[in-house]
Amino acid sequence: MSGVNGAAHSNQLSLDRDLVSPFTALQAMAESSRCLYCYEAACVTACPTAIDIPGFIRKIGTGNVKGAARTILDANIMGGTCARACPTEVLCEQACVRNKAEAEPVLIGGLQRYATDVLFKAGVQPFTRQAPTGKHVAVVGGGPAGLACAHRLALLGHEVAVYEARAKAGGLNEYGLAAYKMVDDFAQRELDFILSLGGITVKTGVALGRDVTLAQLRQDFDAVFLGIGLAGINTLGVAGEDLAGVADAVDVIAALRQRAAPPVSLTGRRVVVIGGGNTAVDAAIQSLCAGAAEVTMAYRRGMAEMGATGHEQDLARTQGVVLRTWLAPREILGGGGAVSGIVLERMAMNAGRLVGTGETVTIPCDVVLKAVGQKLAPGGLDGLALAGGRIQVDETLATSLPGVYAGGDCIKSGEDLTVQSVADGKAAAFAIDAYLKA
Repeated sequence: MSGVNGAAHSNQLSLDRDLVSPFTALQAMAESSRCLYCYEAACVTACPTAIDIPGFIRKIGTGNVKGAARTILDANIMGGTCARACPTEVLCEQACVRNKAEAEPVLIGGLQRYATDVLFKAGVQPFTRQAPTGKHVAVVGGGPAGLACAHRLALLGHEVAVYEARAKAGGLNEYGLAAYKMVDDFAQRELDFILSLGGITVKTGVALGRDVTLAQLRQDFDAVFLGIGLAGINTLGVAGEDLAGVADAVDVIAALRQRAAPPVSLTGRRVVVIGGGNTAVDAAIQSLCAGAAEVTMAYRRGMAEMGATGHEQDLARTQGVVLRTWLAPREILGGGGAVSGIVLERMAMNAGRLVGTGETVTIPCDVVLKAVGQKLAPGGLDGLALAGGRIQVDETLATSLPGVYAGGDCIKSGEDLTVQSVADGKAAAFAIDAYLKA
């Protein structure tokens, strides 16, 4: 089975093994030869960061691999992570014209990873900052949006201070993606590459609203960018949610990524993951990797409505996860304060609405992981206009406060994907640059 971003899958995943094997030089050369170098290529249009895909593939084909990496990173400074975790099968690779003739796209993700890995291994910093402008910008949030914004601002000659609430910068790339997608501490290696440009200072353990206020940042800096993500966790709202053995999927993923004990014991356990997105899949597969005896994913709608891509669904199945649909949680059962099972109601569509049928099923389990979405944590956002539970921005990503911009998951600009966050951060940096020069 072909991987989302390259070669064949391993038969069994582990926390320390790549999801897909990276291309060798010979494989990359062979795959690059399949590209037709389309004019006005659909794959470029499908990429939120508009990477010149035919351009970088042509450079690989002519042996200019580091040049290919520069082309990628100039458009998407987190091209290395996106090559590993981006759902290329529904973005650039889905748009590839090879699908029409051969039903097999050029494996763009695998080629992107090959090029960026070669550059990182060589320790080359291909970018040079413009002359200092004397302007200082605060970036709140050290995830993909914040780091992309910081990098572009530094390139443009501004000084940037990144404030990150956690112990490490990296955001979703460091804490939210499954370990088997980001082996060999890649998120931190990518961060080191970004910071090696210069002009960026990262201050960890600093949270907006707790350690620093927006008003203070506006006073101390010439502009502010908010890339704070969605730190709030949605609840199931059912009885038994406070039992031992119930945890948020994102907390489990983060703990396993940091090689820490997860908030619930997984070894030998029967796990039910509630949700149908990529986070649910990551949590389900990582639970198996961490020693769970059996894992079931339960989703309230059908397979076609799942947030997880078809590739992710297939990956879950091949690794032993049981996918069950049209089931919504109604009660978590327990004895002695611990989980013993979960009651779910069968759901159906009626006149375009999702409704319960009244029929229930009970799945015996020891652990319930909640992966039903995240929401904006409003702390520290005093004075900012919100819309639909996200920070309201205009077409330039400017918020309701002068000199304050926002991007990534904390706004609604597209899919909640790393590549979209990078696109937002880069766009905001150009808007901030124009604002500072006005």
